[in-house]
Amino acid sequence: MTVAENNTAPSATGADTTASAAEAVVPAVSRGERFTSYDVEAFEVPSGREENWRFTPMKRLRGLHDGSAAATGQVKVDAEAAPEVRVEAVARDDERLGAAGTPSDRVAAQAYSSFETATVVTVPAETKASRPSVVRITGPGQDKTAYGHVQIRAEAFAESAIVLDHVGSGTYADNVEFVLADGAQLTVVSVQDWADDAVHVSEQHLRLGRDARLRHIVVTLGGDLVRVSPTATFAGPGGDVDMLGLHFADAGQHQEHRLFVDHAVPHCKSNVLYKGALQGDGAHAVWIGDVLIRAAAEATETFELNRNLVLTEGARADSVPNLEIETGEITGAGHASATGRFDDEQLFYLQSRGIEEEQARRLVVRGFFHEILMKIDIPEVRERLEAAIEDELQAIGA
Repeated sequence: MTVAENNTAPSATGADTTASAAEAVVPAVSRGERFTSYDVEAFEVPSGREENWRFTPMKRLRGLHDGSAAATGQVKVDAEAAPEVRVEAVARDDERLGAAGTPSDRVAAQAYSSFETATVVTVPAETKASRPSVVRITGPGQDKTAYGHVQIRAEAFAESAIVLDHVGSGTYADNVEFVLADGAQLTVVSVQDWADDAVHVSEQHLRLGRDARLRHIVVTLGGDLVRVSPTATFAGPGGDVDMLGLHFADAGQHQEHRLFVDHAVPHCKSNVLYKGALQGDGAHAVWIGDVLIRAAAEATETFELNRNLVLTEGARADSVPNLEIETGEITGAGHASATGRFDDEQLFYLQSRGIEEEQARRLVVRGFFHEILMKIDIPEVRERLEAAIEDELQAIGA
């Protein structure tokens, strides 16, 4: 990773004002010093040895990281919005784009400079949506590549639930923005239910205004390689973010989730909870959780937790929680991580009470994910995910 002065851009035109990353040679010692830019060429082509990429199988990115993946297709965006919610297709120069954050790696910068049309979903001020809105993004198709951009806006004191549903085939990179104004409340479920051939690399930018509340849930089930990187920042005191995740990796799948919570203002809260299960040879799950509490962020309250359940031999989980604190004036902070194989004692306990082995295994996995599923207060989404977990278990005859 390299360090340079952070860039800003007034719009999605790719304007940039800083020197190239080739001139930046000082290694980053803090996540807060990470380099950001709208300019693709400001980033060096990653080799896979960098901290940000060391767990990612670079050859499976299909050229998204080195500029060789030209757009050869387009995603299809369908919206089933609540009547109170506005959905627009906007041009690259829309002044609202980029409000939540700046790309922090080369793939995100490539996606930002390559999309043609962005989708903007707006919940008007002081409006409570009558039902959840669904934005379905269908991949460009097998052997095709596409780039995209989605922005979800909750204006002052708005309240809504939004589902981003990713399905289909192909190679896709995007930036997703969540912009919450003061007092807004938003629940977002980002579902990655891709076909087996799909590659999806997504940088998600979460920006909370004063006293805003965001529940951000990432669910990853399908795809050959899926890498989702959410970053949460606070624009005013009183912000509260829950970052939750559920992922289930099968044989050969690579699922990677990289989170960053940047506490730069006082009196904000963050809670991170991700759970993953793995089964099959070559199944690989990566979770990186970074929380930074800056010197000005007094009275911060934060905790992050990652748990992984390895169901079969040949699966691997990498979990790295990081907590960086620059002030002692905090309410509380902590982090934890645990990865373990299927618990034979739990299985024995259930079998000793007359439950057959197959059903006992299902009950253990259901119990493992129950905490996350119960936080998804959109019944149709929760039921779909429960069914998907059942299908995953049945795939290996569990």
